[in-house]
Amino acid sequence: MERRHFPKTLRVIVFFLRPVLMLITKRDWQGQDKLPTGGYVLAPNHLSHLDPFLISHFMVDQGIPPRFLAKDTLMSLPVAGRILRNAEQIPVYRSTAGAAESLRAAIAAVEAGSVVTIYPEGTITRDPAAWPMSGRTGAVRVALATGRPLVPVMQWGPQEILWPYTKRPRFFPRKTIHVRVGDPLDLSELEGKPLTEELLSKATSQLMDALTEMMAEVRGEVPSTPRIDVHALSRPKTKYQG
Repeated sequence: MERRHFPKTLRVIVFFLRPVLMLITKRDWQGQDKLPTGGYVLAPNHLSHLDPFLISHFMVDQGIPPRFLAKDTLMSLPVAGRILRNAEQIPVYRSTAGAAESLRAAIAAVEAGSVVTIYPEGTITRDPAAWPMSGRTGAVRVALATGRPLVPVMQWGPQEILWPYTKRPRFFPRKTIHVRVGDPLDLSELEGKPLTEELLSKATSQLMDALTEMMAEVRGEVPSTPRIDVHALSRPKTKYQG
């Protein structure tokens, strides 16, 4: 296992949270051998407000310090913001200029050898059966800009603890968290080509296809409705602002 540096604040968070996660979840991790060395982009589907904790649980088990793009609204909170910054999380801004700055920070982190987790959907799924939606192009952009792998990671189980856009968790009985690591996405056909929105969207669709296929294998079923277009979503009817 590759030895990676965990910031002190992150080590403290892991020290306190890991026993809790061990208590309330059972682990079903598969495909870890597909994880590359060095810096790369991890691209999971988004099921629940608890996803960052549970994907981090998987990453820590692999000796990988979790590093996410965190909403700037969280970064601006006095206590949480300081913790996130000290844990070397990357703020993500919603404005056009801010989003570009977030991508530059993610690119720099990957180039420096970090594993950066980017949820391609950009928000928790709105699919009634919790299938992946379409994706945004940020994960593909970072992978292409750095020349580093883009690794799809499917998770299933967080929604059993906290269903999308709800507030009441169900910690017991313990829920099994399934994580499947897919093969790094083959982006070779995009090398040397102008990165048009059409090409980026095509590659992102391939990423979402990979996530959906892995989820179908775990669930033993396939989606019965078309994939929801994340770009056509309105705000959810909750206080959550995705």
